[in-house]
Amino acid sequence: MTLQICGRSYENGEPLRVTIENRRITRVEPAWPTDDSSAWPWIAPGMFDLQINGHGGTWFSKESLTADDVISTLEPHFQYGITRMCPTLVTNSYEALAGGFNAIREACEREDWVDRMVPGCHLEGPYISREDGPRGAHPLSQVRAADWDEFQRLQEASGNRIRLVTLAPEAGNAVDFIRRAVESGVVISIGHTGATPEQVQDAVAAGAQLSTHLGNGAHGQIRRHPNYIWEQLGTTDLMASLITDGFHLPPSVVRSMIGAKGVFRTIITCDASGLAGCPPGKYREGEMAVEILEDGRLVLAGQDQLLAGSGVETDTCVAKAIEFAGLSLREALDMAGRNPSRLLRFEEPRLRRGSLADVILFHWDGPGSPLEMVATVAQGDLRYGEIPELALA
Repeated sequence: MTLQICGRSYENGEPLRVTIENRRITRVEPAWPTDDSSAWPWIAPGMFDLQINGHGGTWFSKESLTADDVISTLEPHFQYGITRMCPTLVTNSYEALAGGFNAIREACEREDWVDRMVPGCHLEGPYISREDGPRGAHPLSQVRAADWDEFQRLQEASGNRIRLVTLAPEAGNAVDFIRRAVESGVVISIGHTGATPEQVQDAVAAGAQLSTHLGNGAHGQIRRHPNYIWEQLGTTDLMASLITDGFHLPPSVVRSMIGAKGVFRTIITCDASGLAGCPPGKYREGEMAVEILEDGRLVLAGQDQLLAGSGVETDTCVAKAIEFAGLSLREALDMAGRNPSRLLRFEEPRLRRGSLADVILFHWDGPGSPLEMVATVAQGDLRYGEIPELALA
């Protein structure tokens, strides 16, 4: 099947015609519109989010999760321009984690499009800080020391799909675990930590490459310097993921962190919870009681300050990052697509001949406005919306 898609390039605004065959971009050429192209949608590579916990009331970290649950939870993400993602399983019992990874493996084995959408999984915890604040919304009863044998069993359950693990450097056995994981090809990220600067340095020396949602999963008050946020921010060997949903980090922090890390070493994530897409109200998942407030924030029930993940998706976070940090459209979308791909050593999506045919079309009216998806093509298949017919000269 051949697809031809026209739009304004996210790189420079020039009208382009992109031809797709056999899941690859086979041609990218200038397109000459019959009139002003300013009404054309933008065209860009699809987004790849490293940290999505579920959707619509379903969490990936669940013992009773089924392959059907996984499939129905992944499908809605195409409407947000997400063509690849890492289903993220958070701190829980071994049985719940194994159940979630088993279901994801079965879904990938059943449906080709699922296998392509899920190039890897993310294990966030349970090897994290036990302290209030750094632990975030993760249940204290399930936090434990890093256990390589347990991880190997989970990796087997996933069909060797776990590609990213978030842990705290101060967790028991952390440094040895990091070394073993890196040797096996797994990327280690520092997160949900109250570590000393020295412990952060030890984790980096052992092979850690990323900071998970830097600035969140932290104490409400910390020593001004040195501290674990400054240590990670100033370490050039660490990339950083940021939740730029408008709630997790204020604009000044987003600007400062991107300024310190640089666009090349920053990743945009939504960290969408399993309740993303649900209406305001109170919910319970295992030991965790959560409330979705009227303004869209997800918080631990009973207060309005401690967040429990995000309720929006990657498209919103890209738009907010542009607004907060003065980024170009290209910079923000590359932080949500090419950078995570590079970190996990997967193919980077590009608008180039021979590239993976992950392409999105959307309307965007400039900083402060949302990305309104028109169509999402994932590896050559139209998965959301319709491709408009645009008049060419």
